[in-house]
Amino acid sequence: MTQLNISLDFDELTEAITKSDMNTAMKALAISVFNAYMEAERDQFLKANRYERSEDRVDSRNGYYDRDFRLSIGKLNLRVPRTRSGQFSTQLFEKYCRSDQAFVLSMVEAVVNGVSTRKVTNIVENLCGEQVSKSFVSSVMTRLDPELKKFRERSLTYEKFPYLYVDALYLKVHEESRVVSKALYIAQGVNSKNKREILGFKVTGAESEESWSSFFRELRDRGLRQPIMVTSDAHAGLKRAIQKEFPGTSWQRCTAHFIRNITDKMPKKKSRKARQLVSQIFKSSTKQEAKEKRAELEKLVEKKDNKAKYTRSLEILDEGFEDALQYLSQPEPYQISLRTTNSLERLNQEIRRRERVVRIFPNEAAAERLFGAILQDYHDQWQEQKRTFLRDFSPEFQ
Repeated sequence: MTQLNISLDFDELTEAITKSDMNTAMKALAISVFNAYMEAERDQFLKANRYERSEDRVDSRNGYYDRDFRLSIGKLNLRVPRTRSGQFSTQLFEKYCRSDQAFVLSMVEAVVNGVSTRKVTNIVENLCGEQVSKSFVSSVMTRLDPELKKFRERSLTYEKFPYLYVDALYLKVHEESRVVSKALYIAQGVNSKNKREILGFKVTGAESEESWSSFFRELRDRGLRQPIMVTSDAHAGLKRAIQKEFPGTSWQRCTAHFIRNITDKMPKKKSRKARQLVSQIFKSSTKQEAKEKRAELEKLVEKKDNKAKYTRSLEILDEGFEDALQYLSQPEPYQISLRTTNSLERLNQEIRRRERVVRIFPNEAAAERLFGAILQDYHDQWQEQKRTFLRDFSPEFQ
């Protein structure tokens, strides 16, 4: 069988190319090497060289498709070999992160199941070639799914997580010839090394007390100890589930959500000062300071000719005032990070960016795979970073 007569270590090769001044000749050499490597890969997969008759042959050649391969030094345009069945997959691109693999797989699976848009089909063709098959989907799942399962079901007994952040976002999934709305539950914790971790995720039905309770019980079954504080939005079912599953844990109502709840009920005009005061209340570093800012807001509203239009805003503030100030019970350096779910919102933005392309997932498993891969990639990045999440961590949590 024909083999590539070059011994390659792709990590060393990539590093060498990265550190080089990539002129046209060097790029051309790199393209030649990569294309030759993939050609040899296809020969090995087929168990037959070009024009060779062999009883061991498992498939036949089916031309090439163009694909850009981006390195830090620039873009290489490669000719990727393909086979008639579509089962061949080069290992050259295995270096890209698992979330990209899951993203491509979600789109491919959508195409195979006939639920994609023309836009998604075009993306799949550019990334994977013109032909995709159920066997291709299966082979990628075999590589990716066990890794995500291991991450999702890992024991949590190895650490203490004094602070927990939870949130849910909605997506569309095909289910029994219907398109239904599903919720993605996410739990993010802060460990004793002051770094964030993704503790759990789950795609299930709409938010409810029972579904949130079930999610929390799964975390406890994996070894999660009772946190000091849980930060979330004010969904009624979620709040009751926190109280039920973590009795004695403080609940911090996300101040970003709460401020929007209050200011959305204010008049659109001539309310700038009032809106600023609402924001300042929840940037306070002491309970007394928050009370003083609240009194200042109430005094300002009382002087307004249209004070009746602020009634509902003040009622909302009164109802959630204490819950939104629980962060003040923790050390001051922690407070800016504990009072909101903003760190989870940034994750949600990345999830939404991918979800908008797929649009409707072919099944629940495909959605869970993509989101799980994104979350695991972020989890791994956080562990590698030297920078910590909270500014300082008290010795009592070490």
